[in-house]
Amino acid sequence: MPMKLFVGDIVEMKKMHPCGGLQWEIMRTGMDFRIKCLKCNHQVMLPRPDFEKRIKKIIKAAEENKQ
Repeated sequence: MPMKLFVGDIVEMKKMHPCGGLQWEIMRTGMDFRIKCLKCNHQVMLPRPDFEKRIKKIIKAAEENKQ
């Protein structure tokens, strides 16, 4: 079962980005995810299975998802 992830969520990854950032914002969801590093604004696209394995925790859910 896929994780419930939405555009605008902030997640912490298991491994650090080369810039030193751990927190990423989800920019696009679907079969591929586009995420943006919150420290250097670098964007990466990852397939859903790889992305879900690399998530450590969800830091902040997007505002429109809190109901």
